[in-house]
Amino acid sequence: MKRLFDFYTVDLSPDENALVILDQTRLPGETVYLTLQDEESIWDAIWSLKVRGAPAIGVAAGYGIYVLAQKYETGSKEAFLKEVRRIRDYLASSRPTAVNLFWALDRMLNTAESAARELPGDGPETVEKIKGRMKEEARRIHREDEATCEAIGRHCLSLLEPGMGILTHCNAGALATAGIGTALAPLYLGNEEGYGFHVYADETRPLLQGARLTAWELHRAGIDVTLICDNMAASVMKSGKIRAVITGADRIAANGDSANKIGTSGVAVLAKEFGIPMYINAPLSTVDFACATGADIKIEERPGEEIFRKWYERPMAPEDIKTYNPAFDVTDAKYITAIITEKGVARPPFTESLQKMRENK
Repeated sequence: MKRLFDFYTVDLSPDENALVILDQTRLPGETVYLTLQDEESIWDAIWSLKVRGAPAIGVAAGYGIYVLAQKYETGSKEAFLKEVRRIRDYLASSRPTAVNLFWALDRMLNTAESAARELPGDGPETVEKIKGRMKEEARRIHREDEATCEAIGRHCLSLLEPGMGILTHCNAGALATAGIGTALAPLYLGNEEGYGFHVYADETRPLLQGARLTAWELHRAGIDVTLICDNMAASVMKSGKIRAVITGADRIAANGDSANKIGTSGVAVLAKEFGIPMYINAPLSTVDFACATGADIKIEERPGEEIFRKWYERPMAPEDIKTYNPAFDVTDAKYITAIITEKGVARPPFTESLQKMRENK
């Protein structure tokens, strides 16, 4: 939101021929925007976390497939749809866990296919009209995400009290969305209303999204934020400083099991032990109703170099050390107090409450 931020995460270029993203791998040291026009650079931006966070990935994917599709010139609707399907499959291969990537790409493909069925003719003019429909849909995905963030923030804020100490893990703020974030949305709204939250941000190893991104944007917005190492969470909870934990999610199973940045499940277990509510804030589009439980969620594994050398001139471990670097873990539903979407607050049993939200869309 302009009232809070002097940056934006993702958008179309002014001439609408390119995807523009804030390169989050350069934060907090540099604020650099990238203009992306070819499929390799868009794929790499998603894979390499230059754009990240499930909602932001979805918006970027929507714009990305449009930007690439509009460059294809053909007089045949079917030939054009074949190219759109190819682009969809290529971009979908960039990251396997965040469901919003696939949701947005499929939504854009469905828009193109529906337009092809509805529009008469089969020449270049008809194909251009299909492209126009795709641009409108990409813009709609962007606007909806802004509104969704605001709604999630309002619903979650109703569960919080002024002066609370709140722990968050990874980054699910403005940098992870097209709006004011998911997990951080109630913090921004509460700050405007004088809630005086005290936020503790886990650094979030190995890519330090909490340190580089969450701490950066909260501090920039004038919110009281304290950075801690991941292994300090139990100590801070035990001290009584934490009264709620709020994170985002990249994919939520139908039973409420939630995949989020690696380390989230450990935080949830600790919160349960200390009697602290664990809230998951995510758009309803992040719920994968075709996925029965967290056991069905594919977890992305990333290069081991991220663990032992990414932020250092010299390796932190032997060069030939074996590594295991899952990007996400799954928090079992039994550790989650509530899942907050734009439709409201879902409580256990999530199989019933999330399905009810879905039916009331």
